[in-house]
Amino acid sequence: QVQPVESGGGLVQAGGSLRLSCAASGRAFRSFTVGWFRQAPGKEREFVSAISWSGGRTYYADSVKGRFTISRDNAKNTVYLQMNTLKPEDTAVYYCAADAKLVPTADEYFYWGQGTQVTVSS
Repeated sequence: QVQPVESGGGLVQAGGSLRLSCAASGRAFRSFTVGWFRQAPGKEREFVSAISWSGGRTYYADSVKGRFTISRDNAKNTVYLQMNTLKPEDTAVYYCAADAKLVPTADEYFYWGQGTQVTVSS
């Protein structure tokens, strides 16, 4: 059983930075693709970033490319999302998800965390 748990959210001013963490128990997490998604009030959930099990492949939404960096430390069973130059439009609940597929679509991610709130003030 893999249960992702997000942490690191909070309130930050525009232009600031936050680092989100997604930790999970179970060695299987190390072999899973992990993605970050976000959902703002009144909006649909959207893909933010993903990383392959080895960390060798990363994917980003155009809206965060160049500002966010995804990485993982498999020894710690943790995936990180470094968010720089934050904008008010980045305000959302951020979710971590994991799946055994190499390149899962958003709907194919099987394991989901509870989310962490990120609020960016202008």
